[in-house]
This record gives sequence, structure tokens and C-alpha cells, in this order.
Amino acid sequence: MMNSRRLQQIRTEIKHNRAIVAAAVFLVFVAAVSILAFLSPFDPDRMDVLHRLEGPSALHWAGTDDIGRDYLTRVLYGGRISLLVGVVAMLISTAIGVLIGTASGYFGGLLDSLLMRFVDILSSIPWMILVTVISIYFKPGLQAIILVIGLFTWMPIARLVRAETLSVREREYVLYARSIDQSELFTTVRHVLPSVLPTITVAATTGIADAIMIESALSFLGMGVQQPMSSWGSMLNRAQGFLSRAPYMAIIPGVMIVLTVFSFNKIGDLVRVMIEPRAIEK
Repeated sequence: MMNSRRLQQIRTEIKHNRAIVAAAVFLVFVAAVSILAFLSPFDPDRMDVLHRLEGPSALHWAGTDDIGRDYLTRVLYGGRISLLVGVVAMLISTAIGVLIGTASGYFGGLLDSLLMRFVDILSSIPWMILVTVISIYFKPGLQAIILVIGLFTWMPIARLVRAETLSVREREYVLYARSIDQSELFTTVRHVLPSVLPTITVAATTGIADAIMIESALSFLGMGVQQPMSSWGSMLNRAQGFLSRAPYMAIIPGVMIVLTVFSFNKIGDLVRVMIEPRAIEK
């Protein structure tokens, strides 16, 4: 009965929010074409200076860049990098946030105070300044940008998980598990984490969008992925000098970033409804 009711609520949410369907279709499409980018007849790194900055045509559907590379192929490979950064950085950030948030909320006391003060210190620093400064000490590249984003964007997740854990640890089944001398690790994994999972899942979904935005910002500033590898953010950076002659070089990756971030946020709304059906307004 509960499963049937939840399914009905999900259908209602989709019916009243068509943007969720469009977002899901768009993300599946972007992921598919990015994975299959190798099927493009053009080499993403092959230069052809005789056909540089050509507009969209039958041969080059999205034109060519400043050194004659097929721009659509570059966008597809750039999407692969942006999505990879978003997903992997989100996994790192979520893992750290869940670990610290759960430990802080479950054990409380001095450990909670120390961990939360540490979170407060990091949270008080604007994320752009924090990530930018830290990225200077890493060798620019894909691995560095993933680590920088993953290691320094976990604070909001830690706060959310801590708040949920503080509530869950006072529930009867957790108190009973502790009273019969079950280990702290077993109690946390078996009883606390499953109850906090809805919050973790929603935060992780939106975390992908946040990671893509941060990567795009850093790459736009020249501190992200380096040539010849490209991401949507680095393509925007390169397009700055050709806005008047080849505006498509900025428009295409810019639109892809906006639509991808929007789509992940809409999917986050659907995930919230799937896990917490009461979130739908009666």
C-alpha cells in the first residue's frame, strides 16, 4: 500500500512539474553523447588553421574554434570532463561530509564542538577564495581539480548530516541498540545511516551541480583542466578573445553549463519526493 501511494505521489509530482521530465531526458542525452563522443568523425585535438573560426555549417555543425578544431566534438569531450568532475568530486565531498557529520552528531560532546568549529572556520571563507588558493598548490589538471573541489566543498553536507543524526540518535530503535551493547560502528551503519540516507541522497544530487559550477568557474579563470583537454568552463575561457567574431564559442558551452546545472537541481527535487513523499504539498 505504501509503495503504491509513493508511486502515485511521484507520478503527481512529474505531472505537475514537466521540467523534471525534460531535465531527465536532457541529462540522459548529454551523458550518452559525451560517452559516445569518440564516434565523432573529427579528432578533438586536430588543428586546421585554414578553417579557423568558421561558423556552423553542414560539415561543422557548431563551427570551428580559433585553431580550426571541430567545436561540436570539443563540446562533447568537454561534457565528458565536466560530468566526470561533477560526479567524482561529489562522491569525495559526500563521503567526507557524511563521515564528519555522522561522527559529530552521533558522539556529540567535545568531538562535536571541535568538528563544528572546524566546519565554521572553513565555511566562513568564501568558497571561491578557498578553492582558488588551494588549487594554486596543486599541479593544474583533471585530478587536481577533482581533489580540490571534493576536499573543500563538504561542509554543507556535514551540517545537514549532523542535524539529521542528532535527531535519529534519540529515536527508540537507536537507544535500544545502544542499550543492548551493540557496537557504535554497527549501530551507526545499521540504524543511523539508513535514516539519514534521504538527506544524503538529495545533497549528493545537488552536489553534482555545484561541482560542475565550481569546475567551470575555476577553468574559466585558467586554474582548471589544461589544454589540450577541455571542459565547458575552459572553453568559455578560450572564447573570451573571440566573442565578436565567433560568439557561438561562448554561447554553446555556456548554455550547456546552465542547462546541466538546472537539470541536476530538478532531478534533486524528484529524488526528494521519491525518498520523502510527504514533501509533496497536499
